[in-house]
Amino acid sequence: MNKLLLHPAAKPLVFVLCLLPFAWLAYGAFTDGLGANPAEHLIRSTGDWTLRFICIVLAVTPLRVTFKVNALARFRRMLGLFAYFYVVVHLLSYSLFDMGFDLAEIAKDIAKRPFILVGFSAFVLLTPLAATSFNRAIKAMGAKRWQALHKLVYVIAGLGLLHFFWMRAGKNNFAEVFVYAAIVAVLLGWRVWNFVRNRKSGPQAAPAGRVQMSK
Repeated sequence: MNKLLLHPAAKPLVFVLCLLPFAWLAYGAFTDGLGANPAEHLIRSTGDWTLRFICIVLAVTPLRVTFKVNALARFRRMLGLFAYFYVVVHLLSYSLFDMGFDLAEIAKDIAKRPFILVGFSAFVLLTPLAATSFNRAIKAMGAKRWQALHKLVYVIAGLGLLHFFWMRAGKNNFAEVFVYAAIVAVLLGWRVWNFVRNRKSGPQAAPAGRVQMSK
């Protein structure tokens, strides 16, 4: 598996796979294939894909450590940046189709509706992670401060779940919410378990690895 993931074609292939949901949505928009309410479909789908990519980013370290597939780490930055890409498209879709790019109305709506405020907060917190996902940022900030900043991904995951929960609460539809909550709980629970295990094993134990949007 490590050999396959280190192949020169692996990164371009993962890039194309990450872009496929957006390409499918764009195709549906141009061919009237997004249902009776295409704007709502586009907004919700890009939000769903943001949460999915956050889960994927959180899954990199547990998979890498558990199955000893160290080459997975080279995809973490790309996956994190795609999470940011989809949240930007999500925000732009909401701003255009729901609010007509009226900044004053957008600000009022964010302040008025808690679930939008929570979602916007997640976007704000995700922005510095995307902006500092490059090697120069790591060198400029120093490894410790950079690692501390990128731990915000845990807060972002929680805010994303809360945003999703409140959005689905209006229709009393929580099935998907529970699925994502279970996935995030398992991924974060693994980190707690691994941290405790490493502490008990002594100072020679290898760290679990970081969750970040870099290499």
